[in-house]
Amino acid sequence: MTAMAKPKITLYIDIVSPFAYLGFYALQNFPVFKQCDVTYVPIFLGGLMKTCGNTPPLQIKNKDKWINTERIRWAKLLKIPVSPTAPPGFPINTISIQRALTSLSLSHPQSLPSAISLFYQNFWVHYNTPTEPKNLLAILTTIVGAEEAKKVVEKSTGESVKKQLTENTDLAFKDGAFGLPWFVATNTKGETEAYWGVDHMGQLCDHLGLERPGGKGWRALL
Repeated sequence: MTAMAKPKITLYIDIVSPFAYLGFYALQNFPVFKQCDVTYVPIFLGGLMKTCGNTPPLQIKNKDKWINTERIRWAKLLKIPVSPTAPPGFPINTISIQRALTSLSLSHPQSLPSAISLFYQNFWVHYNTPTEPKNLLAILTTIVGAEEAKKVVEKSTGESVKKQLTENTDLAFKDGAFGLPWFVATNTKGETEAYWGVDHMGQLCDHLGLERPGGKGWRALL
């Protein structure tokens, strides 16, 4: 008898996105997703937005203020740790982090989730200027050790990694993404659907045949 395929989720990631952080945290820590095969794909959100002709939220009057309120509301509802204030000078160009994560995904794919988690902690939980070269290297060193971290950073500026990050971003666009978090979910029947936003994780669970938790935060999900 052939074992039934596990539900699969792909989440596109850019450390600059607070809502991608909330989605990532949920996939990593909420028990309901433990039965899924989850893949994380680093992209450059700025490149995706440009391809789509999408306007960054902070450039839209009123939405620039609303977005921070919404971030804190969802984090509180879902009990996800997050700083009450955005990083100084936000939005910050995260291209160096995204290239480093892409480089890591090629050489140490098994370490990618841990690295994403640590970068998010240093960006959205307690800001520690993770784009600074010394801090970026320190974060990677925590994950793979000093020697390997140095190699990852060195390769992150190479053409092959830059090309891969561009291809990842193009793939997100082809998968329908116009912002983050963008989830692509395939159920055990092989049916694939895409979902945008933390508020649609309930629909994602329904598509994958996962039982929604009964907590207050989950009752707020579409």
